[in-house]
Amino acid sequence: MRTILKFFFSSIFCLSIFSLKAQDPIVLSLDSAVNYAIIHNKTLTNSRFAIDKSSQQIKEAISKGLPQIDASIDYTSFLGAEASLQLDPAAAPAVIKFNPTSNFNLSASQLIFNGNYIVGIQMAKLTKSITEQSYQKDELDVKDQTIQAYYMILASERILNTLKGNLKNAKTLYEKTSNLANAGIIEQTDAKKLSVMVTSVNNAVKSNERQVELAYNLLRLNLGLDSNQQITLSTSLDDITTSTQLNPIENFNIENNMDYKLISIQGEISKKSINMAKASYLPSLVAFYSYTKKLKEPVFDMSPKNSLGLTLNIPLFSGGMRRSQLNQAKIDYDINNNTKDLLVDQLNLQEKQLEFNYENLLEQYYSQEKNVQVAKEVLEQMNRKFQQGVASSLDITSANNDYLSAETDLTGTLLQLLNAKLALRKLNNNI
Repeated sequence: MRTILKFFFSSIFCLSIFSLKAQDPIVLSLDSAVNYAIIHNKTLTNSRFAIDKSSQQIKEAISKGLPQIDASIDYTSFLGAEASLQLDPAAAPAVIKFNPTSNFNLSASQLIFNGNYIVGIQMAKLTKSITEQSYQKDELDVKDQTIQAYYMILASERILNTLKGNLKNAKTLYEKTSNLANAGIIEQTDAKKLSVMVTSVNNAVKSNERQVELAYNLLRLNLGLDSNQQITLSTSLDDITTSTQLNPIENFNIENNMDYKLISIQGEISKKSINMAKASYLPSLVAFYSYTKKLKEPVFDMSPKNSLGLTLNIPLFSGGMRRSQLNQAKIDYDINNNTKDLLVDQLNLQEKQLEFNYENLLEQYYSQEKNVQVAKEVLEQMNRKFQQGVASSLDITSANNDYLSAETDLTGTLLQLLNAKLALRKLNNNI
């Protein structure tokens, strides 16, 4: 009994320790977050399963051309049936009983030639290639989504920190103004106006806190983490801005694009489909061997135990079916080529549009940096004037709103700018 109780309490203790460790925050830099997502993202896990499945499909296609061996055992009862045989009318007929029979049969076959078999293996290998390319595309999407979620958290936290700092200053200013109003030095109206500003900033802080938590949940989803798992980000927005190098834009190489790679492989599959349709006109040759062992022999049996032979199947006439299948394969190939040309035009247009958006955002970012500096200086000046009784509470509220708007716009534009650069990198398969 003591042993059972000891084991029970030890198990509870271990589970408690495990639970505590599970709640420890995970510290992630931007690169480590991307690497973690590649390993644990559930979509990519399914994509890896798809690659494993395509490998098995290749083995399945190859196995159809390897020796096929089957064995069977049967038992037959004729339910006491008899047959009479009378060669001489003067003689009594001979009665032959049908005894139960049982056979053991072993058969083996080997495909010698089949055109569809050869092309089928090639198509299975191309199918695996397209599955691998699909995995790389899914991996690129997961990287993109993880980085965007990481960016969103940092941008939201920067805005939140700005709001909290502004709220602290607004509260300090309101307390000083409220004391002056209570002392009769200034009117109560000024204090009330500042209290409205404090409430407004406080509401903005709460709203942004929810936005930060939403961004964290999005990151957890991409990382394959539990919704309660705490995350700490170790890469700052300034580090990302410096390392991203906002000005240079890399040259676009369409052959690196994942969609272009996928449609190119699909074109190869369409071409192989034409070869498979042509191969259906060719004959197929199969060799077979059969061995039969009588476990319960009948009274009269002349069947041989061993047999060996060849089967040559020559397609002669199919009512035009094979020709229609060949024409359909050719049409699919032409459609793929046309779709590929259309994709090239779309990707080139998309690259130009993304580059145009990026340059516009870059100009806005540099302009808004100056706006923030000016708005900050105006707010500090209004604070000094208000404390000196030169500026009104309406002036300082307006200056405060302008500063918050400028800071928010700057961070929002930086987020858009980083995502625009990320979109260009994704288009060029360079994340």
